[in-house]
Amino acid sequence: MERSRSRTVPAGPGQAGALAALSTAAFLFIGLPAGAWVDRMPGRRVLVAADAARAALFASIPVAWWLGVPSLPQLYAVVLLNGCATVFFDVGSQSVLPELVGRERLVPANAALVSLMAGANIAGRGAGGFFVQFFTAPLAILGGAVAYLASAAGLTGIRRQAPAVPPADRRRLRAEMAEGLHHVLGSRELRALALTATLTNLGAQMINAILPVLFVRELHLSAGVLGAYWAAGGLGILLGAGVARRLAARLGHGRTLGLAGLWFAPAALAVALIDDGPWLWVAGAGWLAAMTKTGIDNVLGVTLRQHLTPGPLLGRMNATFRFLLTGALAIGSALGGLVGQAAGLRTAVWAGAICLAGAFLPVFCSPVRKLRELPVASTPPRRASTACATEA
Repeated sequence: MERSRSRTVPAGPGQAGALAALSTAAFLFIGLPAGAWVDRMPGRRVLVAADAARAALFASIPVAWWLGVPSLPQLYAVVLLNGCATVFFDVGSQSVLPELVGRERLVPANAALVSLMAGANIAGRGAGGFFVQFFTAPLAILGGAVAYLASAAGLTGIRRQAPAVPPADRRRLRAEMAEGLHHVLGSRELRALALTATLTNLGAQMINAILPVLFVRELHLSAGVLGAYWAAGGLGILLGAGVARRLAARLGHGRTLGLAGLWFAPAALAVALIDDGPWLWVAGAGWLAAMTKTGIDNVLGVTLRQHLTPGPLLGRMNATFRFLLTGALAIGSALGGLVGQAAGLRTAVWAGAICLAGAFLPVFCSPVRKLRELPVASTPPRRASTACATEA
C-alpha cells in the first residue's frame, strides 16, 4: 500500500516569525561584503544570477508540494537563500542604474522604478490573495518563480555595463568594506541621508509592527480595513514619486528633500490618534502624507546618493545603506513589540509616530538642503584606494 504523504506544512506564530526574521537576516549578515563583491563584478551578470537563483528557489516549493514532501526546513532554507539573492539584486540594481541610463537621467529613472514598485505593492497584495484563494498557494508561488525567470531573461538583453574590476586592482575584502562605510559615514550629505532614512524605517516599522494587534484587539476592525490603511501608504509613495521630479525642478533638488520633510513628515503624528470613526480617516490621511514624503525621498534621496558616489564605490555605498535600513526594520519590529508590551499599544504607536515625524531633521539641518543642482559626478581611477577622495 502506498503511504499517503501530506501536502501541508504545519506552522504556528513561532514558525511564521522565524520565516519573517530569515527574510531579512541576509541583509545583516552579508549586506556589507555583498557591496564589495558587486563592485568587483559586471552588474548585469549579478542581476541575472540573482533572479535565476530566486526562480529556482521559488520553484522548489511547488515541486516539493507536488511530490508530497513539503517541510519547514525547506521553507527556512528557501527564505534565507532567497534573501541572499535579494541582497545582491537590490545592491546591484541601484549600482548598475547610473551606468545604464546615465547620471543625467537618474531622477526620471528612479521615479519610474519607485512608482512601479509602489504600484506593484498596492496591487500585489490583492492579486496574491486572489491567486492563493483560487489556484492554491503552491501555484501562486510558481507564478513568482516564472516572474523571476522572465526578469532574468529580460536582463540578459542589457548590453551596456561597466567591466569587472581586474583581480590586480582588488584589495582585501575587509579594506573595501571599510572604504564603503567611510565613504557614507564620512560625508555630511550621505551621513544625513542615511540617518534620515534609518529613522524613517525605524519609526514606520514600530507602527506597522503594532497596528495589526491594535486594529484587532482594541478597534475590532477587520483585516480588510488594515489592508486599506496600508494601501493608503502605498498610494502616498506613488504620489511622492510622481511629484518628486517637478518639485526638484521648481525648488531645487536638495531644497525639495528638506522642505518635503517639513511639509509632510509631521503628519505622521496623526497616525497616533487612530481610533474608530472619523479618527480612522484622520490617521489614514496622516499615514498617506508621511508616505508621500517617503516616496519623494526614495526618488531624490537615492538619486543624490548615486551622484555623490563614484562608480567604483556604488555597490559598497548601496550595501551600506541597505545594511543600515534593514537593521532599522529589525530593531523597529523588536522595539515596537517591547514598548507595546511594557507601556501599551498606544504608547508604542506614539513612539513610532514621533520618530517618523522627526526623521527629516538630519537632512533638513545638513548641507543637503542648500543643494539646488545635483553635483557633477567624477570618474576616479579604478583602484579603490583613490575612490574615497570625493568625500565632503
